[in-house]
Parts: sequence; structure tokens; C-alpha cells
Amino acid sequence: MIWAVQAGEAPSTSLPALEARIDQGDFAGAQAEIDKALAAPGTDALTRDAYAFQQERMRRMRLDFTLDEAQAKAAVRKSIPDLRDEEFKAWDDAGLIEHLDIDGQRRWFKRAPSNLFLFSPQASARRAPDKQSSRPGPYERLGPHHAAVIKASEQSGLTSITPNRIRITQSIQVDADAVPAGETVRAWIPYPRSIPGQQENIQWLGSVPEGAQIAPEDTMQRTAYLERKAVAGTPTEFSVSYELTISARRFIIDPDKVLPTPADPALAPYLAARAPHVVFTPALREFSRRVVGNETNPYRVARKLFAAVDAIPWGGAREYSTISNISDYALHAGHADCGQQTLLLISLLRMNGIPARWQSGMVFSDNEVGYNNLHDWGAMYLAPYGWVPMDVSTGALASTEPAERDFYFGGLDAYRIAFNDDYSRAFVPAKQHFRSETVDLQRGEVEWSGGNLYFNQWQYDFQTQVLAPESR
Repeated sequence: MIWAVQAGEAPSTSLPALEARIDQGDFAGAQAEIDKALAAPGTDALTRDAYAFQQERMRRMRLDFTLDEAQAKAAVRKSIPDLRDEEFKAWDDAGLIEHLDIDGQRRWFKRAPSNLFLFSPQASARRAPDKQSSRPGPYERLGPHHAAVIKASEQSGLTSITPNRIRITQSIQVDADAVPAGETVRAWIPYPRSIPGQQENIQWLGSVPEGAQIAPEDTMQRTAYLERKAVAGTPTEFSVSYELTISARRFIIDPDKVLPTPADPALAPYLAARAPHVVFTPALREFSRRVVGNETNPYRVARKLFAAVDAIPWGGAREYSTISNISDYALHAGHADCGQQTLLLISLLRMNGIPARWQSGMVFSDNEVGYNNLHDWGAMYLAPYGWVPMDVSTGALASTEPAERDFYFGGLDAYRIAFNDDYSRAFVPAKQHFRSETVDLQRGEVEWSGGNLYFNQWQYDFQTQVLAPESR
């Protein structure tokens, strides 16, 4: 959407131009434009809100880009004690240590020093022997669960297998005195929808405080909403507990049987661009042309695009609300996390006539106590098979066996819960202030009458218990 204001009554800068100015680090110039827009009586309420969010976006970007040069080098030296200045400069110039020049002063992303070792084999080789990269999640590497799913799928012919009953408690703790005593704190905690064959038989166990308002089943970003009064000197706590059955998914697809996408109006939204994060830019079209070539079979087109996006190195991400176009960012940044890769792949698939949609939530494990992580993935429509899952950031597993290697191209493990079947959708009840996470919903959201409470003002916790395997 192009945001403009009436001539003579407010600044001439459109919202996209303002966003670009902020993306380039011209915060002072952007703030001057925002001040004019907010002060102009002719600026409509919708445009005023859009400009106000750009002001908030700059504040959040400063919270992400917290390191000066000395701090960034010191963080890298924790792993490379004898780091040379010229090494740091070479990696920085190559874009391997993410930075932003804000009003002429270079600032580094707070996760850039650790990300460096994911992006650069040379930097990784320079690490001290006792400094090792963190291990991937338990289902990001090939294991017994993948083998069990493949075997059950091939023996049964089913696409939904190995179900487990899971008990989940998710909580939010707002910092003491983040909200004045006596004021009402409002919290939205993610809550799952029933998805046939994937997650079913949801049983509510309770909440703290009692009286949670659960959003309707058809809410694409579903929540349990809670309220309680803030008490001076005391954290404000919320939690929800429930059980559900989660199954693995696996579709055995014959590429030669895949048909062109049918002209079904129900699929139209999943073929369309959707600004700001799914936009068919010239750069995206050129990338697609190079990857796809002359291939026309939808399965093989999707397979090529999946492999190309999977090849982008994973890296810890900036907050999504600070990025003006996530798929474009993933295309150009040289790295991307799960949601950024997923939005890029969704954009590429839609551009090539393959319906694609978003899904996200949390991943967990039954064999690594306490393991959980935010995660995003998606689904694509391949006729005549219908919607099949894809997880491009987990990507190809390390195997020469196609069924194992391509597990996440048409399959999912049974150790994830989906909270979102779309991105950037409204809550029920609606939030009154800007969301902390404008795209996803995994940690939750909190606000009070005085405004939104950002992620640095509260913490979340997510606990799972695998109760027992279930027969299907």
C-alpha cells in the first residue's frame, strides 16, 4: 500500500520513501519527516498511525543494533582471542558482521558476532578449540524419529502418522513496575487451532488468572486473552495450560503425477502478493528466473526453489517488526532465519503459480529436557495431493537417501505445535497498541492503557510434556 498525504498539509514524503530512509540509517532525516506529519492537521488518522509506527521502528532498531566497534570486536574476541583488526574489517566489509550506519555512526547487530561463525568458514576455523558452535535442534539433524515416520508412512500409506499426546504450559512474566500499580495488564498468549491430521483433540486445562478468553477456532493467529492488575514491586504473571495430539506428516509424491494448479478461487489468496513482506520485486523475479530456468512441472519448480532458499545460511534474526520487507531482506542480506526463509520461499512459489502459505509456532523435544524454540515453516499446494508441508530452514537432511534427505519437503516431524496459519493477522480481542511482533505470534503480546510492552519488558516460558504415543 502506498501511503501519501495531501499536498500543502503534510510532508511530501510517502511512507515507502520514509521506510527506505530508515532502512538506510537516516534516522534524523526520517524523524524530521515524521514530526512534520504528526504535527500537520491535514494528516489522516491512518497515515498518522503509520508514521508513528516508523518512529517506533527506529526505536526498536536501536535496541537491535546496540554494539559499537569496540563492543563488536570484544564479542568476536571471546571466540578469537587474537582477532586482528584487519580480519574484523574484511568480514565486516563482506557483510558477514551485520551493521547499520545510523546517522553516520556504525552500529552492529547484537547477534552479529555469534552469527559470524555461522556465515564464515574462515572465521569458524579461527575459533579457539573450546569455543564450539551451538548444536542444532534435535530434529534438525537426521534421527530415529525421521526413520520411524518414513517407515510408518510407507507401511500404512497414511499422511498423518506417529501421533503423541502433549501437555503444554506457556506463560508470560511482566517485569515488576513495568506498569503502574493498579493498572490493568492485558496479555495474549498463543493458543492452537485444530488442524486435521496435524494437531487435534485440544483439551483446555486452565489459566492463571482464571477466565481466559479463547479466540474463535477460525482465528488465523489464535490466542488466549487474559487480564490482571499490576501490583507494585511484583511481576505480573499469566499462563495457560492444555493438551493436544500432534502427528507427524509425510506425503509420498510422484513428481510425474503433479498437475498444474487448478483455477480454484479458494487458492487465489495463496497465489497473490501481499505487501509488505510478499512482494514480487524485479530482483525476486530475476532470482526466480535463474533458479527455475525452463522447468514447468510444479513439483520440480518447487524443489528447485526450496533448494535455493535452503542454501541461504541460517542466522539469528533481527526483530521482524524492524524489517520493511522480509522476503527482500532474506534475498539480499546473505543470511536469513526460519521465518525470513519461509517468506522468501512463499513469495517465489506464488510468483511461479504454486499456492503457498505460512505456518509457525514452537518446536520441542521429548529427549532433550527443556529444549524448545520459536520456529516458522509453511505449506504448498501440489495438485492432486493438495496442501503439503515444507520446512525450508530445517531443509535437506544429511543423507543420500531421498526419503530422508527430502523429509521436510512434503513432511513434518511430530514435535512442533502450530499457533499461526497465517502471518500479520488480527487478534481476538483486538490489540489497541502496536504489536511487539508484527508478523508472527509465538512469545505472546502484552499491553496496558499507556501503550505496548515490548520484549525487553517481559519474558515468556514454554514447557512441554510428552504424555504417551497414541494409536491412529
